[in-house]
Amino acid sequence: MKKIFFLLFLSMILQLNAQEDKINSVIKVIADTEHHYAPDKRTAVWEVSANELNGVITLTGETNIKAAKKHLLENLKTMNVSFKDGIQTLPAKDLGENIYGIVNLSVANIRTEPEDRAELASQSLLGTCVKILKKIPGYCLIQTPDEYIGWMDNDGLVPVNKTAIENWMQSEKVIFTKEFGFVFATPDISENRVSDLAAGDLVSLESEENNFYKVKYPDNRIGFIPKSDCEPFKSWLDKRNPTGDDIISTTKLFLGFPYLWGGTSVKGMDCSGFTKTVYFMNGIVLPRDASQQVHTGVLVDTKSGFGNLQTGDLLFFGFAATDSTKERITHVGIYIGNLKFIHSSGMVKINSFDKNSPDYSDFRTMHFIRAKRILGSLDKNGITTIKKNKFYFGEM
Repeated sequence: MKKIFFLLFLSMILQLNAQEDKINSVIKVIADTEHHYAPDKRTAVWEVSANELNGVITLTGETNIKAAKKHLLENLKTMNVSFKDGIQTLPAKDLGENIYGIVNLSVANIRTEPEDRAELASQSLLGTCVKILKKIPGYCLIQTPDEYIGWMDNDGLVPVNKTAIENWMQSEKVIFTKEFGFVFATPDISENRVSDLAAGDLVSLESEENNFYKVKYPDNRIGFIPKSDCEPFKSWLDKRNPTGDDIISTTKLFLGFPYLWGGTSVKGMDCSGFTKTVYFMNGIVLPRDASQQVHTGVLVDTKSGFGNLQTGDLLFFGFAATDSTKERITHVGIYIGNLKFIHSSGMVKINSFDKNSPDYSDFRTMHFIRAKRILGSLDKNGITTIKKNKFYFGEM
């Protein structure tokens, strides 16, 4: 009898071990899939987990990457794992056809969580097309043209379907080119204002009236903008073939503007928000954060000093890798020549690598990591022009 009990106990232990090995194998495949398809949580949703009950593994969670889910399921099938697929693919089904949005404020805030007190992660400009991934009362989880994902409150955008987003993309628009301004209720600057405007805002062009453009918002509001403050979007884009001097001219428009964590507009910019805004106003879409921008463009050799730098190059600062820590990129600026650079730190300002300059920054010089050249790398090496970004022109 004791032998029988021992054999039953041994069998149970072996089964438990086999089940534990199986669930551990599934968890590893989930992690490997995340590493391959969604290594950056800022640009991908991959919240997938696995639980085992009575020998059956249930997958739960959500992702916006169809290829990642397909890869996971195919791998589990080859492992002969019995599983139930409960992974939701975003956009969520309850959105219906309205899985796109058009930003409806001069500058719409994007937060890390769906609440007003949550950290500001980024911003998006009026007229920008976004993807809507899911919604909860008051907020939508959206993805922007730089692929950044975050929460925008419902007043920030107008949800639309595929036909409407394509119509917006194809419509004639104007881009606001001043730093700040307003839309007026009539073609008269002494009349009521419809809203403010910020550099880079887009609105649909309806007609021309004297020295004003009659424009329409994504929510169909009508207003008038002085022609001197904006340009037809497509003709403006056709003229964007920036040189280093063009980049520097744009940077100096923002001198003295305040630093704002999460800001990517003239209403306040963090370091990478500043570089994004400067390049956007020259027809180029950069990734959102400094730690993402550093992976774009072409490496500039700075091993022997700063002699190879050209105006417009991005300069990255932070902490070099050690035997026990990974490299951390924490700051970015733009080289403007003569060992000087411009960046947003407290405010947009100029500093220098030259120890004899009154603008010398010992801190930034000590923490310089590398430089990357954006100009000459357009539409490759992680850089897209507005013209070739699918959120402005193309198939969403």
